[in-house]
Amino acid sequence: MPDKDSWMGLPLCLLYSTTFLGNVIILAVIKVEQSLHEPMYYFLAMLAAIDLSLSLTSMPAMISVHWFNWNTVTLYACITQMFFINTFGEVKSGVLVAMAFDRFVAIHFSLHYTTILTHGVISNIGATILLRSVMAVLPVPFLIKRLPFCHSSILSHAYCLDQDAMSLACADTCVNSIYGMLVVIFIIVLDACLILLVSYILIFQAVGIASCEERLTLNTCRSHICAVLLFYVPLIGLTLLHHFGRHLSPVVDTLVANIYLLLHPVFNPAVLSVCPQLTMVIFNNTTSSSSNFLLTAFPGLEMVHVWISIPVCFLYTIALLGNSMILFVIIVEQSLHKPMYYFLSMLSAVDLCLTISTLPTVLGVLWFHAREISFKACLIQMTFVHVFSFLESSVLVAMAFDRFMAICNPLKYATVLTDTTIMVIGLVICIRQVIFIFFMALALKSISFHGGQELSHPFCYHPDVIKYSYSNPWVSSFLGMFLQLYLSGTDLLFILFSYVLILRTVLSIVAPQKQQKALSTCVCHLCAVTVFYVPMISLSITHRLFNSTSRVVCSILANVYLLLPPVLNPIIYSLKTKTIRQAVLQLLQSKCSRGPSVRSLRRRWD
Repeated sequence: MPDKDSWMGLPLCLLYSTTFLGNVIILAVIKVEQSLHEPMYYFLAMLAAIDLSLSLTSMPAMISVHWFNWNTVTLYACITQMFFINTFGEVKSGVLVAMAFDRFVAIHFSLHYTTILTHGVISNIGATILLRSVMAVLPVPFLIKRLPFCHSSILSHAYCLDQDAMSLACADTCVNSIYGMLVVIFIIVLDACLILLVSYILIFQAVGIASCEERLTLNTCRSHICAVLLFYVPLIGLTLLHHFGRHLSPVVDTLVANIYLLLHPVFNPAVLSVCPQLTMVIFNNTTSSSSNFLLTAFPGLEMVHVWISIPVCFLYTIALLGNSMILFVIIVEQSLHKPMYYFLSMLSAVDLCLTISTLPTVLGVLWFHAREISFKACLIQMTFVHVFSFLESSVLVAMAFDRFMAICNPLKYATVLTDTTIMVIGLVICIRQVIFIFFMALALKSISFHGGQELSHPFCYHPDVIKYSYSNPWVSSFLGMFLQLYLSGTDLLFILFSYVLILRTVLSIVAPQKQQKALSTCVCHLCAVTVFYVPMISLSITHRLFNSTSRVVCSILANVYLLLPPVLNPIIYSLKTKTIRQAVLQLLQSKCSRGPSVRSLRRRWD
């Protein structure tokens, strides 16, 4: 898809920019803030530095392929990039193990924490991790260099991986495969399975006999567990895909490889910034008398939180996988490059962001009883939740306009909804949310809150937080209601007005079959509107008008409001839209030989 490479380069640039900005901020804050010169934050700085380095190894190749169509790379440059990608991956695994050891010492030997993890010990751990990684990866370039390449010179990715290069060799690659598998097993089995699992078994054992105050230390583990999952799950998936999934489409391989390379550097800064002390340093002007709130999942059901987490995790998995699949299929499938599907990709992207904004705290409360959240972290999450909610509302309006043009003005559809028009619509939607963020930050800046209060949900929601302010909560509550009515209310009115015009046009059609066909194109959008607005309106009314409502009911409504649209939207559009369904099935079953972004491997002899 060379004609769409520049478009695919835009989200890649956004992801790389997020990676650089997030990790540089974490490094700078830990460097300049004296209170963060502790073992936990030193290891966090190592992780941020590795994420920066890993991103820098692939960024030039990815951007040059998508923006400038520079598809060639010399063998030696490819081997060099391969060496750095593998080395930084090994180093990251070692740093995650070191962070697990840090949490184990902090919880199991809290009185001796600073005497065990001294600066010298941390330096030795870092040097050992680096040496181990270089020694493990060093043979790989020589094993690749010895191979003759007489097959096709087209790689499956926009950067170099050793498994990808081996598939182009015309000699026996058994030694390469065995050594690569041993290295991966060494990482996964020794690091992930043995050290990480053993560390957390001992941590949970220590927490089980600790006092209530000491159990609060467990809250610091949730960010580390999220970082571990973000790294190891894509790594294991990519390894299994390379060795046992050769019958699958190369598009799937490309998707998994890019997730492995970009997912953890992008999301680690956000996940690890949930740490209260780090968040307080980044946003150093707190307006709360006590810096913490207490999150609540399902009041009265604390003993069965682990069991409740199973369906919740299942729903989050469906939301993440479903929306990622929809987004990727629309990007790579040429037949879906139409206005309707561009708006659908916006909806999937917003649903992904909305899901990720609540995932750490919801699972933290259900799995680890990690209820405590700093005021600033709560403010950040609350902003993201409301911004992405209002973004989804705006995207639904744009989709209603798309249906209006397709049914009421079909002859002008292609000339009105051009690529430029769609980009302008997306830009206007984003500017609208930026203005909202500005006014929201301005309104919350001068408000002081009662700290230590128990919230009604496992995430921060404006009507829930604002009732604990020192000032009159009715003013802020009224402002929140006004913004919600102005943004979501006007959006809903525009949607209803669009469908009034659509119905009028459909009813003027004489043939019943054409009427049914025209209305069938709106079914998915109407379902998406219903599953979004009904829970949102119900939760807002419950918080503002029915203060006596049971907390369990409020909690259920809040989880339905946040999880129902991201979970159901991919299912609805996959089942009801034949084009999407066929594209997904074709993606999963295709055995075509090449993916969307390839690079030519050219051997150069000096």
